[in-house]
Amino acid sequence: MPETIEIQLKKGVLGLCVLALLARADSYAYEIASRLSDAIDMGEGTIYPLMRRMQSDGLVETYLVESTAGPSRKYYRLTDDGRTALAVQTADWAHFTQAVDAILDAPAPLAAPDVTPTLQTGDAQ
Repeated sequence: MPETIEIQLKKGVLGLCVLALLARADSYAYEIASRLSDAIDMGEGTIYPLMRRMQSDGLVETYLVESTAGPSRKYYRLTDDGRTALAVQTADWAHFTQAVDAILDAPAPLAAPDVTPTLQTGDAQ
């Protein structure tokens, strides 16, 4: 069964959402997953591979924070490259959504006039 457009859109914008969340505050993966789950119903399992990929791409870096209720937590924060990526992706998203909105909001075209040729007397050969 093909994926719905909603699923495709969520996957496409997930990285942008993570960058935006990390621009507001450093966070650990489970907290990011919870916020995305609440906001756009995105599953936790998609976050961990994304975070590893973003780290290997140099968009985020990690540090450990001691926890009184268990093991240390790995926090993520944006790098300078991550901030640049956020700015570029935010601009791309705005341009894309404006273009889609323009198409969706455009008035329906007028019906084309009927241009079927008609034979008039004396035209037949």
